[in-house]
Amino acid sequence: MSDAAQTSRKADGDGRTVQELLANRKYTIDYFQREYRWEQKHVFDLLNDLSATFLRSYRDDQERTEVETYGYYFLGTVIISDQEGRKSIIDGQQRLTTLTLLLVFLYHQLDDIEQRGQVAALICSLKHGKRTFNLDIPERTACMEALFKGGELPDSNGSESVVNMMARYADIEELFPNELKGPAVPYFVDWLMDNVCLVEITAYSDGDAYTIFETMNDRGLSLTPADMLKGYLLAKITDVDKRTSAGRVWRSRVKDLHEIGKDEDADAIKAWLRSQYADSIRRHKQGAVPEDFDLIGTEFHRWVRNHEKRLRLSASAEFARFIERDFVFYSRWYERLRRAAETLTPGLEAVYYNGQHRFTLQYPLLLAPLCLTDDETTALRKVRVVASYLDVYIYRRVWNCRSINYDTVQYAMFTLMREIRRRALDELVDFLRKRLDDETETFVSNDRFSLNWYTGPMVHRFLARLTDYVETQSGQVSHYVELCQRGIGGYEIEHIWADHPERHTAEFSHPSDFKEYRNRIGGLLLLPKRFNASYGDLPYADKRVHYLSQNLLARSLHEQCYEHNPGFRSFLSKSRLPFRSHAQFLKADLDARQDLYCRLAEQVWSADRLTDAAE
Repeated sequence: MSDAAQTSRKADGDGRTVQELLANRKYTIDYFQREYRWEQKHVFDLLNDLSATFLRSYRDDQERTEVETYGYYFLGTVIISDQEGRKSIIDGQQRLTTLTLLLVFLYHQLDDIEQRGQVAALICSLKHGKRTFNLDIPERTACMEALFKGGELPDSNGSESVVNMMARYADIEELFPNELKGPAVPYFVDWLMDNVCLVEITAYSDGDAYTIFETMNDRGLSLTPADMLKGYLLAKITDVDKRTSAGRVWRSRVKDLHEIGKDEDADAIKAWLRSQYADSIRRHKQGAVPEDFDLIGTEFHRWVRNHEKRLRLSASAEFARFIERDFVFYSRWYERLRRAAETLTPGLEAVYYNGQHRFTLQYPLLLAPLCLTDDETTALRKVRVVASYLDVYIYRRVWNCRSINYDTVQYAMFTLMREIRRRALDELVDFLRKRLDDETETFVSNDRFSLNWYTGPMVHRFLARLTDYVETQSGQVSHYVELCQRGIGGYEIEHIWADHPERHTAEFSHPSDFKEYRNRIGGLLLLPKRFNASYGDLPYADKRVHYLSQNLLARSLHEQCYEHNPGFRSFLSKSRLPFRSHAQFLKADLDARQDLYCRLAEQVWSADRLTDAAE
């Protein structure tokens, strides 16, 4: 194209399907572009929106050709700077990166070779034996190679984008809806490629591209659902002074929530409305439509407008009350809980523990029993009871190899939320204790809980909690936050047995049997990374003495731990736990240690904590 023609051609706008946008096309980003920063909640919202739209049309008794008649989903706009064929993403890399990660995940779910080839073409291309990715960003290549080929993930080398890509891919694996798996996958892939659309705006200079970007994002920001809800509620307040006052209250609350994160006002509203008003949820079956819980999650401004009667909104004063009393009360508690989830807070420790699992369903659950008439003490006790229940519930499930991902527990948590809504404190304690007492799966019901590729982060937190409990119950200061730190300068899981099956042939005839036993939680400790590097490979007899310089759970392997240690001895007397030293660490010793950890976990996550939390 000539320079004159290039100058006159400012920009083009075209609707593209995912396949049209990504197949056999290469994109890059300039060095000054921001990092990939999507969070788990963005992945969840995307998967939820895609699955809800797809499932409105999907029937498993249809031919795949029927996908052509399914509804469309608009994924947004991307802005591209195209200079002599080099396509640079100016706006939209967050969506395109996440979309690529989803395609990689789907590629691994497909059995049909031809369809796998179609998906692969949206991810990468192969020429002369060299693979290049369609999002051609050098620092991400090793990560994409590992994800695409199913290999071991590389070190991030400090790249924020690579760290987030690995985390978001793990989120996709965890959050991908069950109803889209199995037979539905080929249908969903066809629909994603051909019925999910974007608008591609192409400029032919960086200057023009950034002018378009600034015009769309700085001068005319789209109203968010929170903005639209505010406008709707304020418009219903006919008294001018009242409307001004309510508007001032709304802005103040949003400002405080935005100090936590830019989307926290919307998340607070969702948690509030779900906790107090959601009476239905989309069931996981074909043809199911979004219900209260789902609609509040995607379009709460419309949901409120369509449910004025349920919310007792009719007169002007009631709309003012909805902002100045209801929104203020529940958003303040939400803000408090979000901060407690980020920073270990005395009295709200369980909120922090739940937050470490990214268990976002805890917020509507914690708000559910709260009443507008609750005083500070009562509301705090209710929150502590529910948070403690969730803490026990989560760790019991993981110990018994049951998933805690959003899709798996969403319906159960919705049902629980509805059942505890606005309950009195004593009723709440009795109800939740009974639920725990009625469960058949506890810590002693699985005596083989162990470390594997899936349970790694949870095992780390298990060991941190067990270690912290032993130390604090022995009169020491809590170091839980430090124990949870991983990586350089942090802690890592230490195998009491080094990875040398040849040292254990007297008890294990095959290395695989040794490995299975070695990974059981009773054979694990939590120690500083530098310790493992120095002593981890030593035989137990040689490194046992070095445990004496570490945390109390590690020191308990040595007989000197039981001498001149009144705090620990007092804890042993009260807890009646079977702690003992181990001069050697054979199979029977690991069994004894496994039993100790099971019993210790029963105390840490005892149902009695709910009663204590209410006091």
